[in-house]
Amino acid sequence: MKNALKFLALLLFVSNFSFGQDFSKKIDSIIKANYQKNPDVGISVGFISNNQEFYTSYGKLSKESKIGIDKNSIFEIASITKILTSNLIAQAVIEKKLKLGDYIDSYLPKEYVLQKNLQNKIKISDLASHQSGLPDIDFAKLIELNPQQPVSNVTEQSLATMINNCTDLIDYGKYRYSTISYTLLGQILEKAYGRSYDEIIREKILKPAKMNQTLTKDFDVKNKTTGYNPDGGAQEFFTWNVTAPAGLIKSNTSDMVKYLKSLLTNGNSISEAGLLTEKIYYKDEKREMGLGLNIDTDEKNTIYLKSGDSMGQSSIICYNRTKNWGIIILLNQRNSKMRQNLLNDIYETVLK
Repeated sequence: MKNALKFLALLLFVSNFSFGQDFSKKIDSIIKANYQKNPDVGISVGFISNNQEFYTSYGKLSKESKIGIDKNSIFEIASITKILTSNLIAQAVIEKKLKLGDYIDSYLPKEYVLQKNLQNKIKISDLASHQSGLPDIDFAKLIELNPQQPVSNVTEQSLATMINNCTDLIDYGKYRYSTISYTLLGQILEKAYGRSYDEIIREKILKPAKMNQTLTKDFDVKNKTTGYNPDGGAQEFFTWNVTAPAGLIKSNTSDMVKYLKSLLTNGNSISEAGLLTEKIYYKDEKREMGLGLNIDTDEKNTIYLKSGDSMGQSSIICYNRTKNWGIIILLNQRNSKMRQNLLNDIYETVLK
């Protein structure tokens, strides 16, 4: 009997290993074909299936560099930062620091004074599922002011003025994507914990998940990629400021796979919080939203995903908790169509 069990265990290991190798080759083939058609766009991809990690990368750190992109190359993950922030919000709920149904009024910095008709109306969950109705920053205007660092013109003072001057909520209770909402969530976390967002994310996500290469304020490292806008012009990485919780984290596929592994492994604070973010907090005929997550369900699968775009880079993360796989795609060019097509091809031919 013991020999039979040993043989069965070996057979299972070989089967899983073979599946993993096949999984890896198919995804690499898709990424390689895309790079051959678009050699100016560097790509780094990390994926995890049943706790096995796989990586593939193509391109150089920049058009001038001779150093190849790999799993440790640093990219802007842009709005994927929002799912890290929503995970922190969920951890704060579990720790009883706040409730998703709490109104935001008492959690905001003292500089904020909501108009009377807006008081005790907007919930923390409204911010996290993009249905608060609050005004958002005008990116087009900010780009005109500073094409390389547009969010640098968003300050704590200008943000407070924008919120304090808001007299009506536009389509409250309806989906409207919002950078400001996640900026406010970062400030709410700071109020709840009495520490900076930078300190909170390091303590509650980066250190537990061993994401040692993920960067916040200081990202002056040699393995940093150069970002390019859709026209091929070089773009600076966004510097750290008040909007950080909405999109200013820098990371790589190696660390983001560690985050996926933490999410998909039961019995840790990140995974426990992840389950809370995966509940449906908004639904209409076009979409279902968790806390910062898009939820896509068909007859066989439920996947959770989030994309991100800076001025010079694009990214997307996606995972299936039931089937225990996850994938992160990072591009060194702002190209939302390419990153979405890559995910679609991989999902339809490999993951589905």
